[in-house]
Amino acid sequence: MKIYKTEFPGLLLIEPKVFSDQRGYFFESYNKSKFDDEGLKLNFVQDNISKSVYGTIRGLHFQINPFAQGKLCQVIKGEVLDVVVDLRKGSPTYGKHYSVILSEENHLQLWVPEGFAHGFSVLSEEAVFHYKCTNFYNRDSERVIRFNDPDLKINWQIDNPIVSEKDMQGLLLSDIPTYFTYQG
Repeated sequence: MKIYKTEFPGLLLIEPKVFSDQRGYFFESYNKSKFDDEGLKLNFVQDNISKSVYGTIRGLHFQINPFAQGKLCQVIKGEVLDVVVDLRKGSPTYGKHYSVILSEENHLQLWVPEGFAHGFSVLSEEAVFHYKCTNFYNRDSERVIRFNDPDLKINWQIDNPIVSEKDMQGLLLSDIPTYFTYQG
């Protein structure tokens, strides 16, 4: 496994070692001892899987304390543009977004620590998205930033997106109170 630091403190791109042959491929998507050895001492308590069709945008979601979540994200089938927004006041990347293509072809994973809003757009006919969470889902702690917030200027690479009513009702980043502080 290779771990790449991004310009966003704590946000990591992970490339698992993939073994391929005429049958297909195999890789460990998570191995606690290997993650621990890399300094990623994570405690996952919930796995989520979503299936979405082309043009879907899900997000930008996050949960506030005491239910804030870190997420290890990957695509099982298809291709998505995975997007996060740094919500940690005092972070050098506060209010900025990072995006990366995650696909069944590249097998990349994105580690998203607490303090980030997360979303993705589906670029393939359909996508199956999997993420491991460090805390349980809690409806009362969930918050949504509008995917088309003009200050974020996110290019979702989708025309005429399919978006849930909840996500359409999200707030602008400028209206979100300080929930997270960067610890440096």
